[in-house]
Amino acid sequence: MRVDFYVLSEDAPDARLRWACRLAEQAAEAGSHVYVQTAGHAEAQRLDDLLWTYNDRSFLPHEIFAGGPAPHPRVMVLLGDAAAPPSHRQLVVNLTAAIPAELEQYERVAEIVDVDPERKRIARERYKQYRERGCTLESHNV
Repeated sequence: MRVDFYVLSEDAPDARLRWACRLAEQAAEAGSHVYVQTAGHAEAQRLDDLLWTYNDRSFLPHEIFAGGPAPHPRVMVLLGDAAAPPSHRQLVVNLTAAIPAELEQYERVAEIVDVDPERKRIARERYKQYRERGCTLESHNV
């Protein structure tokens, strides 16, 4: 299992969410199904709104996942605060303070670390937890 940490240098509002949009778009264009795990419904809703305006040159099929039946196969990106459904475990973009549940069932996890000191500290803890679980870790300064 591979975990990529994207360490942001930009201190702009919504920088983490915009980077999540970028990662989701890149993975979906490559054919991967993506789940963006949010810290709550309000964050999922904010991300849903942002995905509509993120890139005016393209549309990324997405929806908020609240459990239930699998989404339409063309929906490449799901957003939600529960565990990722089996259909969308190729890339999980984790926006929460904890490592994802059922970690071993995911192909890849992306962690986004912004300039907030407290979120950086919590991200370091997750890094240690991933390492202890035997994950392959990569860090990217962006």
